[in-house]
Amino acid sequence: MQRPVLTTYRFPAQTCIQQAQPKLKGNVSLDSSALDVMTDLAIVKAETIDPLTPLAQAEKVMIDRGVRSLFVTSDFPCIEGLVTASALIGNKPVQAATRRRVKLENLCVADVMTELSQLDVIDYDELKNSYVDSVVTTFEILKCTHLLVVQAAKEQGPARIRGVISATQLERQLANNAMTKSNQR
Repeated sequence: MQRPVLTTYRFPAQTCIQQAQPKLKGNVSLDSSALDVMTDLAIVKAETIDPLTPLAQAEKVMIDRGVRSLFVTSDFPCIEGLVTASALIGNKPVQAATRRRVKLENLCVADVMTELSQLDVIDYDELKNSYVDSVVTTFEILKCTHLLVVQAAKEQGPARIRGVISATQLERQLANNAMTKSNQR
């Protein structure tokens, strides 16, 4: 039996076509699925950076890649921590420069990143059966800015970081929903 050939076509010369982008996270409510506020790393490629990268270069990388955080790794795929845009431009660089007695321009990502052992982790299986209100409560109690979501080891492979939840992104998604509702009144 011969299988059918798929139909193909070609673009005319000088055609400008955009590359597909990850689906933007939509508005959520407190009773939305908690998965709606997680950046799913099975869908979106995790952006990484070396811990010895200078801070100015790390900021440029974030801007160029359109992200506000990067996983820190020197021995891929092992993650050493997370660095955020606010860590690059906030008080952390000044404190690190003072502690190390160096100029700000001599600092690197390792000086301001949050080490893996300092990040709060939640289980993917628990998250997929939860709602946004539980995520909000978790952020309020822990007073953290990010939660890592880890998928337990399975027959197909070892445990892995499945996603990240950002408190800032969560606030945006909830605020957009609140603004949409108030505009409908």
